[in-house]
Amino acid sequence: MTTKAIFSKRAVAAGAVMLLGAGLAACSSSSSTPAASGTGSSSASGSTTSNQPPLVMESSPEETLTDNFNPFDGASPIQGMGATGLVYEPLLTFDLANPAQAPYPMLATGYTWGPGGKSITFTIRQGVKWNDGQPMTAADVAFSFQYVLKSTNSKTDNVNFTGLPTTTKVTTSGNTVTLSFPTPEYMNLLNIAGEAIIPQHIWSSVTDPAHFNDPKPVGAGPYTLGNFTNQGFTMVANPSYWQAVPVKKVYFPDYTGNVPAQNALFAGQIDWTGNYIPGLQQNFIQKDPTHNYAFEGSNSSGALYPNLTTGPTADLQVRKAIDVAINRQLMGSEGESGLEAPVLNASGITQPAFSKWLAPSLANDNLNPNGDPAEAAKILQADGYTKQGSYFEKGGKTLSVSIETPGDYTDFANDVKIAVQSLNSAGIKATFDNVTVTAYNADAASGNFQLLLRWGSGGITPFSLYDGWLDPTKIGTGNGNYEKLNNPTVTAELNKLNGDETIAQQTADLTPIEEYVATQLPVIPTTTSAEWCEYTSTHYTGWPTQANPYESCQPSGTNNGGSTGTDEYVLLHLQPAS
Repeated sequence: MTTKAIFSKRAVAAGAVMLLGAGLAACSSSSSTPAASGTGSSSASGSTTSNQPPLVMESSPEETLTDNFNPFDGASPIQGMGATGLVYEPLLTFDLANPAQAPYPMLATGYTWGPGGKSITFTIRQGVKWNDGQPMTAADVAFSFQYVLKSTNSKTDNVNFTGLPTTTKVTTSGNTVTLSFPTPEYMNLLNIAGEAIIPQHIWSSVTDPAHFNDPKPVGAGPYTLGNFTNQGFTMVANPSYWQAVPVKKVYFPDYTGNVPAQNALFAGQIDWTGNYIPGLQQNFIQKDPTHNYAFEGSNSSGALYPNLTTGPTADLQVRKAIDVAINRQLMGSEGESGLEAPVLNASGITQPAFSKWLAPSLANDNLNPNGDPAEAAKILQADGYTKQGSYFEKGGKTLSVSIETPGDYTDFANDVKIAVQSLNSAGIKATFDNVTVTAYNADAASGNFQLLLRWGSGGITPFSLYDGWLDPTKIGTGNGNYEKLNNPTVTAELNKLNGDETIAQQTADLTPIEEYVATQLPVIPTTTSAEWCEYTSTHYTGWPTQANPYESCQPSGTNNGGSTGTDEYVLLHLQPAS
């Protein structure tokens, strides 16, 4: 199935890896889940007596559907399907397709940072009601943060997913809530403001938040739960929401795999989805170019993570040879079906999302998009390698590397095949280490690999990208720094960014970090990581586009991190097609 990871959703295949150029990605399950037509005629899809059909949305196939809307339960299927954030609204939402865009006010109408970024004050929206009719107040917002912080030291119910410092102090004054921190937190705005706001009169009696079953959610968001079955559920417009809700019903069908979900999209039975879909142009967009569209905005960069302690990739010159040899253009056009672009700047920075943060010293430091085997050979020869037959060797040992990724991630598998071809052409004996998803995640956490192809972390500044690559506190967690870099200078430079409020300050302090990545290659960036989004405007209009990227459009809304509120903000800007 599609993975649930930070800003990454990979399509999967059954059994063998899909060959380059072979049509649709397959899935290990052939679900018999009925498809919702999107016309309002199906009782399962929450039919309506009005002329407005329910908007049918698919975000993540789930093998078992349970009616648990707990925003703190990361294992709940409804989290992956993107429905939780329609009930539990955050203070602010963010446009990950255009990170420099000011955040959008939701339950907070504004915010101000205190001196040095050591506190932040939110002005709470007045006149808001929970969907059970009770008023939402600043006290509820304060309770939400205090509730999360209280759980942090618990081994059984820790729900501090956004990484609030454990010593955060929360105070209220009138309609404002202030969070005070021991250190600057400018870089953590997205996670702080993206916390799920919960009603105190409900959650004050919940003693185990991580395992609380929440089948009848009470929130302040634009939707409430309508009908629920094990085949899908309907969200209906909250009549007491603080602004108009133009889409009256949203139906979430349950698909147990990618293939039935893709087939439903191609058959016009889904309005909005967010997956890597091979054959997207010919099977979806070209069938109805007037209405069908894909907006794959990028907010992060995928990379090859090298083992920095053992094997040939511990040698910087070998990493440099790999870096210049791989054909990133082919990775983007064939491996990612043209849906993700090659990352060519030596800094690894994602463009155009983070172009404003690119160090001037690296503005023209770009790689050959097609790879340069001859240049790679020169680097290896200068490092003492000699060519023996097809491959380089040193000290009688052939230069060989293996690249690990699951064959079930069809686009990543294709990327690895392309990288293997590129490296073999450059005289580096490369192989594809095809592993299961379980082994892949375990190896990522333990560092048991030679080269690992994996996604990066997104956010509203490049700090999230570099922190995910280089932060030593992430070593062994499975959430970043898979190469296990622990460089005190780089760590100090990352920490310094937390005190930078403006893009100019951030760019200045990012420069040595970008230069370190460019010259030392602790990771080897490959292609952008898309915010997958595919939709049809047959029933609803007003979607984000390349020309109007008011949101990233990936249908997610967990309110527990960087995917905060994506689906909510888009739904509030759609209108029924005339």
